[in-house]
Amino acid sequence: MRKALRWLLALAVLIGTLSTAGAATAAQPEATGSASAADTDIKDRLLAIPGMSLIQEKPYTGYRFFVLNYTQPIDHRHPSKGTFQQRITVLHKDTSRPTVFYTGGYNVSTTPSRREPTQIVDGNQVSMEYRFFNPSRPDPADWSKLDIWQAASDQHRIFKALKAVYGQKWLSTGGSKGGMTATYYERFYPRDMDGVVAYVAPNDVVNDEDSAYDRFFANVGTKECRDKLNAVQREALVRREPLEKKYAAYAADNGYTFTTIGSLDKAYEAVVLDYVWGFWQYSLLSDCDAIPADAAHATDDAIWDSVDTISGFSAYADQGLETYTPYYYQAGTQLGAPTIHFPYIEKKLVRYGYQPPRNFVPRSIPMKFQPGAMRDVDGWVRHHARHMLFVYGQNDPWGAERFRLGAGARDSYVFAAPGLNHGANVAGLVADEKALATARILEWAGVASTAVQADPSAAKPLAKYDAKLDRRDVDREPTLRP
Repeated sequence: MRKALRWLLALAVLIGTLSTAGAATAAQPEATGSASAADTDIKDRLLAIPGMSLIQEKPYTGYRFFVLNYTQPIDHRHPSKGTFQQRITVLHKDTSRPTVFYTGGYNVSTTPSRREPTQIVDGNQVSMEYRFFNPSRPDPADWSKLDIWQAASDQHRIFKALKAVYGQKWLSTGGSKGGMTATYYERFYPRDMDGVVAYVAPNDVVNDEDSAYDRFFANVGTKECRDKLNAVQREALVRREPLEKKYAAYAADNGYTFTTIGSLDKAYEAVVLDYVWGFWQYSLLSDCDAIPADAAHATDDAIWDSVDTISGFSAYADQGLETYTPYYYQAGTQLGAPTIHFPYIEKKLVRYGYQPPRNFVPRSIPMKFQPGAMRDVDGWVRHHARHMLFVYGQNDPWGAERFRLGAGARDSYVFAAPGLNHGANVAGLVADEKALATARILEWAGVASTAVQADPSAAKPLAKYDAKLDRRDVDREPTLRP
C-alpha cells in the first residue's frame, strides 16, 4: 500500500509539473471581468443575473453571505412549462479566488458555513438546495420531474449564471446524498467543474443485491460492540408490546400520526431495525461504551432511550417523513435503497424487515423504479472519471457499496479514513493520502503553490480552520438516509 502511495505521489508531481504553463505562478489567479465590473458591489453583480433575487444577506467576518432565490425551469427539457424558485446561498470571499459548489442533497442551510474543500482552497462557496425540498418545490409538484438529470441541470444552470461573476476554477463537492449529487452532476455535465470531491457517497448499482452490507455488519468494529448493539436491537423486538404502548403515548403527546407507513407497529419496527445501522453511521467505536451492556436485564426505559437516541422514534411518523419525501421518492425511483438481514434475531420477531421506499412516500405520488440509472453512473465513473476524489469512512455502512475506479479513470482517487463514520473527510485520512488529496484539490482549483506542485506532501489548507464556520461534524439525518 505504501509503495502504491509513493507511486501516486510521484505521479502527482509529474502531473503538477506538466499541467499548466507557468506553474510557478499557479497560485496567482487571472484577473476577471472589466474594471467597471470589479468596482461593482458583489451583491449588485449577483442580483444583475436574470432570475436571481435576494432573500437575505447575513454578516460574517471576512466574507459576504447571501441567501438567494434563482428561477429554474420545472422541466429542463421543456423550459416553457413553468418555473420554480430554487434557494441557494453564496459565501463570497473574492472573485479572484476559486469557487466550491456544494450541495448536501437536501435542504440548504441558511447559516454561513464553509465545507472542507472551501477551506482547503480558501475560496468562495455556492450552496444549492436540492429540487423538491421545501421551499424549493414547484407548486403544483410534478414528481416525475424529480430525477438526477433534472437536479444536475439545476446545478449546470446555476454554474453558467455565476461563472461570469466567479471566473476562476470551480470544484463541486457534497457529503452523502450530496456526494452522490456531485457525482451525478459530473456524469451529465463533465465540462463544468475542474474537480469533484465526493464524501461518503453510496453507489447502489444493483438495487436487489445488497450482500455487501451484510458482510459489513458482520465485521465492523469489534465483536464485543456488535454483540451489545445486536442484543439491544433484539430486546426491543422482544419487548414490542410494552414499548409500543410507550410509543403510542409518545405519539399522542407529540401529535404524531402514521398514515404514510401504515401503522404504528410498522413504524416501531422500522425504527428498531435502523438501530445498528444508525449507530455505525453516526457514532465511533468508542461510543459503544454508552450502549446497555446487559440488554436482557436492562429496564424498558434503558432500551427505549438507547433506540430513541440512535434511531429516533419520530423518524417514521408522518411528521418525520414529510421533509424527506423527495429523498424516499428518489430512492424508490433511481437511487436504490439497502436491504440487510438480521441473522441474530429470530424470524418470528421480525414482521416486516427493511421496508422499501414506497412505504415512506404518500400513495398519491406514483413511483416506478429505473434500474438503469445507477448502472449508467457507475459505468461512467469507472471509465471516464477525471479529477474526482471519493472519501469514505472505514466504519460507515454506506461505504459498503461505494464508487470504484476502472482503467479509464484519470487523476482520480478513492480513499477511506480509518475508524471514521459518515462524517469522514480529507483531514481524517492517513498522512500520505491526506497530503495527496489536499495537493490534488489545490491543483484542480488552480491554487497549488510551486512547492506543492514539486512535493505534494507539503500540501495544507490555505485558510485557517474556523471552528464556527467550518463544518467538520457529520450532518445527521434520521437514519437510513444517506
